[in-house]
Amino acid sequence: MQLTTELSSEELVALDNQYSNRFIELDPSGYFVIYLDRAAGLICAKHYTNTINDKGVACDPETGKPLPCDSKVERVPTTVFTGRTAKELCIKIFEETKPCPLTYLDHAAYLGREFVRAEIALLSGQEYIQD
Repeated sequence: MQLTTELSSEELVALDNQYSNRFIELDPSGYFVIYLDRAAGLICAKHYTNTINDKGVACDPETGKPLPCDSKVERVPTTVFTGRTAKELCIKIFEETKPCPLTYLDHAAYLGREFVRAEIALLSGQEYIQD
């Protein structure tokens, strides 16, 4: 028996926004900032290390201070990964980099979704904003 529920595009957007606002446990191996290099035709992902304090807040490993979400902090990425497609980028990060720069499966799934969104934006000329 298969249950199907058809949702309008507005309802799907609302559902996606609801999921984007849920609590997530931060990956102690770090985080990625994803952007497009349109001139080179690349999806780029800067990886930054962090530490997670006892309150679950991401902190700069050098200063121990919490990383703000609402302002820019000048940090140097540990690595910049690039790929022409989402699949190529995932292979570089998850399969070829040892040790893998992330430890949580939900983080890997999130990155895969974001890389696909970035690839679609790159191909279509749309703006890409990381979720």
